[in-house]
Amino acid sequence: MQCIPLNNGMTIPPVGLGTYLIKPEPCEKAVLHALTHGYDLIDTANIYMNERAVGRAIKASKRNREELFITSKIWPKDFRKKKITKAVDATLRRLDLDYVDLLILHQPAGKFVEAYQALEEEVDKGRVKAIGLSNFYGKDLEKVLSICRIKPVLLTVECHPYGQNRELKRYLDERGILLQSWFPLGQGDPKLVAEEVFQDLAKKYGKTPHQIILKWHVQSGFCVIPGSKTPSHIDQNIDLFDFELTEEEMGRIQALDRKKRYYNFPRWAVRMFMPLIRMNYEKQP
Repeated sequence: MQCIPLNNGMTIPPVGLGTYLIKPEPCEKAVLHALTHGYDLIDTANIYMNERAVGRAIKASKRNREELFITSKIWPKDFRKKKITKAVDATLRRLDLDYVDLLILHQPAGKFVEAYQALEEEVDKGRVKAIGLSNFYGKDLEKVLSICRIKPVLLTVECHPYGQNRELKRYLDERGILLQSWFPLGQGDPKLVAEEVFQDLAKKYGKTPHQIILKWHVQSGFCVIPGSKTPSHIDQNIDLFDFELTEEEMGRIQALDRKKRYYNFPRWAVRMFMPLIRMNYEKQP
C-alpha cells in the first residue's frame, strides 16, 4: 500500500479506519483490530466521544508510534485562540499521545480563521504535525487559504460515486491539497451498492461491491476513511491492492455522479448551530 504525499513532506495512508458514530467499547476493539491487521491511519474527533478508546487501542496494539497516522478534529465551540491550546492539551491527554499527525477544524463555523492561526502555532510547537479542514467549501475554504501561513494538507468532505466532487478535486489538486472522503460508501445507501457496475466488477475481480467503490476512491487519488466495527468489514475495506480498475471501468463509475449529498445541513445553520453544540469530552469512558 503506497502512501500519498502531503504538501508538508509527510505521507498519509490511502485507506484508514473512521470511527464516527462508534461508541467507546466497540471503537476500542475496532481500532485494535485495525492496527493489528494492516491499518496505520485512524480517524477520530473530539465530538465522536471515543478518543480515549482510540488511545487505549493504540497502546494495546504495541505499534511503534512513528508507524501510525492519527487524526482528530476540534469542534467549533473551541474556535478561539485561547481555547485552542487547551483543546489540543485535552485531545492529546485523551489519546495518551505526545502529538497528533493531523488536527482538523471540524466545521466552517465560529472563529475558524482565529482557530486556524492558533493551530499553526501548535505546528510550530510540534504537538500537531499537520492541519486539515473538514466540510469547508467555497468562500470559507478560500478565506483560510488566503490567510494561512501553513497550508492545510487535506480537506475531508462527503465524497462517493453519487457525489464525486470533481470540480473541488481539481481546485485542491492545483493547490497541493489532498481530498479525503467521508461517507465513501454513500452512507450505506443500498441503491448505490446495487448499481450494476459495482455488481459486475465485484464478480469480475472476486471482491464485494463495497470494495469496488473503495478502490474507485483510491484510484481517483482520494484518501478514504470508511468506518466499521465489524472485523470482517474492517479487513475487507483495506483489501484493495491486489487488483486495478481499468480506465473504462473508472469511466463507468464516474458516469454515476449526481452531485448528491446525504449530509444536507445549510451553511447558515452550520454557522449558527455548530458552535452551540457542546459536550463534556472528559466524560467519555
